[in-house]
Amino acid sequence: MINIDSVTSAAHVLKPQTENKIHTNSPSEAQKSFASVLKESIDKVNELQVQSDKATEKLVNGENIDLHQVMIASQKASVAMSATLEIRNKVIEAYQETMRMQV
Repeated sequence: MINIDSVTSAAHVLKPQTENKIHTNSPSEAQKSFASVLKESIDKVNELQVQSDKATEKLVNGENIDLHQVMIASQKASVAMSATLEIRNKVIEAYQETMRMQV
């Protein structure tokens, strides 16, 4: 049986953890906040990759784990990594576009 909580956790990896409140931060506070959110998101992606590796290793060693659990862990890690790469590509594209602007 598939655990719905584990399936939906992959969807929340890159979802912003903000409320609908407006905060006014100084540029240095905003930079630190952005850095912490970025690090947290990358850590979550890494955690999914590690879980996938552990599940695959258990399957290869013949331990008691279902194949569908291994495949779900693998797909969650794959989707999270793909989303992370797409976000990275968009950030780089936005940076390059900003650098092309004439002041």
